Amino acid sequence: MPVLTYRQALNEALREEMNRDESVFCLGEEIGRFGGSYRVTEGLLDEFGPERILATPISELGIIGLATGAAMTGLRPVAEIMTINFIMVGMDQLVNNAAKIPYMFGGEAQVPIVVRTPSGAGHQLTAQHSQVLEVWFAYVPGMYVVAPSTPADAKGLLKTCIRDNNPILFVENVLLYNDKGEVPDGEHIVPLGKAAIRREGDDVTIVSYSRMVNVALQAADALADDGISAEVIDLRSLRPLDMDTVLASVRKTNHAMIVHEGWRKYGAGAEIAAQIQELAFDYLDHPVQRVTGAEVPLPYAQSLEAAALPQLEFVVDGARTMVGKR
Repeated sequence: MPVLTYRQALNEALREEMNRDESVFCLGEEIGRFGGSYRVTEGLLDEFGPERILATPISELGIIGLATGAAMTGLRPVAEIMTINFIMVGMDQLVNNAAKIPYMFGGEAQVPIVVRTPSGAGHQLTAQHSQVLEVWFAYVPGMYVVAPSTPADAKGLLKTCIRDNNPILFVENVLLYNDKGEVPDGEHIVPLGKAAIRREGDDVTIVSYSRMVNVALQAADALADDGISAEVIDLRSLRPLDMDTVLASVRKTNHAMIVHEGWRKYGAGAEIAAQIQELAFDYLDHPVQRVTGAEVPLPYAQSLEAAALPQLEFVVDGARTMVGKR
């Protein structure tokens, strides 16, 4: 099985889907000759030409609006927004049009668009360019929000999303692009709304998604040295949200922790914790814990940026506390 970086896996998925289906095309700022802000579309312009690799003006509202209209006429656009921080400019088109048109037209109009966008911090890009905003869109009925953590899932989920008939926000953490992993050749599909158990355990359930899955797995390694067996669940998507897998794990381990990079209040962890409390309260031996980013605009200084992000030791210490081994 070939080993690819996360960005190469995404590139391979786009190439395969564009070869498979002529209705698939890409649009976004600098995605042609430049290859996209993180080089995900590199080489596709030479292969498919400017009609299917459409470099757009700097207008997120226009990019998502064009994609929505094209999808309604039978095409399958994959729009790249340079960073999730810029998606606010196009949020009206995504939330008020793409997500609602199928409902408002009684299902007669579909909007099969995928909006790819990098998210997260770690490059000292400061407060306006380092936010984790996918939970805003997971809040919206009619939207799907997908956030793969591995190169294999990046390929398999992107292919699945392109074929789906719902509007989907496809979130790529900026620190994952160079991560390497085995990726199946050819027809590799990952189902939407199905979490993956990345590590099995008996003592505590750690739920995460995107880059924080790596932190959770590192924490599980450290906890194993203390004799604590941690089960790590990779949600893969925030909507659809696979609570069945989460709840089954919590009922086994009796302890739950949610780890994500976004802010604590009103974040993804709040919704997951609420559902665990509602649906598995009698199985809990300790209150659900959350490890999140600090509730501040992200600082520029490297040391302060690191301090504002979820740290490995916070996950380890929290798990030790829950099981009474701290």
